[in-house]
Formats: sequence, structure tokens, C-alpha cells
Amino acid sequence: NTKPIPNNPDEHTQLVKRVVVALDVRSNDSGDLVVTKGDQYDVREKDEDAKTGRGGVRNLGKPVQLASRYYDEGADEIAFLNITSFRQGVIEDMPMLQVLEEASKCIFVPLTVGGGIRSYTDPESGKVYSALEVASRYFRAGADKVSIGSDAVYAAEEYYKNGKKQGGSSSIEAISQVYGVQAMVISIDPKRVYVNSPDDVDNKLHAVVELDESQKGPNGEKFCWYQCTVKGGRESRDICAVAVARAAEALGAGEIMLNCIDMDGQCKGFDHALMTAVSGAVTIPVIASSGAGRAGHFADVFRETSVQAALAAGMFHRKEVEISEVKRDMESNGIRARI
Repeated sequence: NTKPIPNNPDEHTQLVKRVVVALDVRSNDSGDLVVTKGDQYDVREKDEDAKTGRGGVRNLGKPVQLASRYYDEGADEIAFLNITSFRQGVIEDMPMLQVLEEASKCIFVPLTVGGGIRSYTDPESGKVYSALEVASRYFRAGADKVSIGSDAVYAAEEYYKNGKKQGGSSSIEAISQVYGVQAMVISIDPKRVYVNSPDDVDNKLHAVVELDESQKGPNGEKFCWYQCTVKGGRESRDICAVAVARAAEALGAGEIMLNCIDMDGQCKGFDHALMTAVSGAVTIPVIASSGAGRAGHFADVFRETSVQAALAAGMFHRKEVEISEVKRDMESNGIRARI
């Protein structure tokens, strides 16, 4: 005979905040797949080459070994981000698929993978692959979620161009309709555009944010809007992060991974103004990313914004902070975490 589980009517179910670890993966100059970490999206050492001022790709470890370590240490989710995949297609990117296959054998928390999930034409065979076909390869290799970056920005631009109507042909729509919205993550890479006043911004879709004293622009500007970029931060588009997030949710995204180029690698904490603006504009979960440098930065962003998760990379890779330390700090600040 089974016995009912005791139930205390005075207790309430509470969602815990998630600690996510990101692994930026790319080939180094020797062709090996490594985990690296950028400083405002630059992943090369600064002064190895006297002529260029740039050295080799930072090598912080092997992807599967690092991911396994983070799973053992208590990461709630792990994200593999293929940061050079815009140069080639995923279909022929066998090393990255093999990394995901091996990781899924020994890691039992959700795995997100991003990079290169878009429609493209194979230059050798001429065969056209849809974004859904590319995403399917990742899912079959063990991914729980896929993340789209540049393609999401292009889809958002089309969404507003068509009068906020779903066209049915975007990568977001195609993948979420087959695999569900919970499997569709949008990665947004914005940078600040400083202005003296909201009136200085002509495009009414741009959400202008007031900055605190520590975030003022180089000429004392008190406001900014967050301009989205594509192609790994290399190209700017005339659309803001809030607009992209709203469009992505309407098209079928289930989560936003919100980066900030200005804060990336700075270890000064997350951009709270950005996190507040975007998380307040959508109903789907937002993952805060870019800027974590100490355990307290997680508690700070959870306490001061409504993001549901926060992500870090470099401070974990370099073993400056342990995941357990982050979670203990969260609990000591009254923020529930999976211990």
C-alpha cells in the first residue's frame, strides 16, 4: 500500500534561481576545439605578436572535461556556445557535435548549444539546409535547448517590418513549432549607445534606459539604448535589445540569454539597467550574462532585477569562484538555490 506524501498547506512552491555556466568553444590555431573566453568578445591574447598586438586563442581547457567538472560542482545548466560557427555550417562541424554527444553521456542537467543555427547552403554540394534541420542535428546529439543569435535579430527586423505579424518562416517559429518553446533560446548581444536625452533617439522602437552614476557615458551621458549586434558582435543593427526580445517571444522563443558587450570580461557585475529593461518587457525567462566576477554579483542581479537565471564563464574557468560559493552566497541573501 502506498502512503500519501505529507503536505503542509502553509508551504508554497518556490522556483529557485538558476546558475548557468557557459563554455565558449572554438578551434584554436592548431585546429583543436578548446574552451576560450573573450574580453568584450576578443578571445585572443593581447601582446604575443609584436606586429599585431594579438596572440593565440586563449585556451582554458577541453569542452567535455570542463562541462563535466561544472556538472559535478553543481551547475544548474550548461551552455556550449560555438563562437566561430557563423563562418561555416553545423552540418559539417563534426567536432562540435561529438563534444555534445560525449557531454550528454555524463551530464544530466539541461544542455544548451548555440552557434550557426540558421539556414545555409553547403558550398561544396550546393545542398540547402534549413535552420530546423541544423537544430535537429544538435538535438539528436544530446542538446535540450538550442540558442539562436544573429538569425533572431533578422527575424525581429522582419517581424516589425511586417507590422508585428508572424511570417511563419523564421528559424524561431520553425524550431519552436517542432520542439516546443522551452527548447528555443534567443541570445542577444547588445552594446550601449549613449545619448543625452530620450529625445535624441529618432527610432521609437528603441527603448531608452536611464543609467546610474557608475554607468554614465564617456561624456557624462545619462541615457542609452542597447543596440543589437550580429555575427559575434562584429556588425551593428538598428534595433534594440528590448525590441528583439519582444519580437522573439511573439515568434515562439521560450527564453532569452541576455549578454552585454560593454560588460563582457570586465568582472564588474551584470548590467542591471539592461536586465531590468528586457525582463520587464517579456514574460519568458531571462538569463543574465556578461560581467560576473565574484559570487555576490549573482545575488545582486537576482535581488535587483527579475531575471530567472544568471550565467558566468571566465570566473569559473579560472577557478576564481566556485559554483558552491555562488549558491551559498545566494542562500545567505535569501535567494533560493539548488544546493
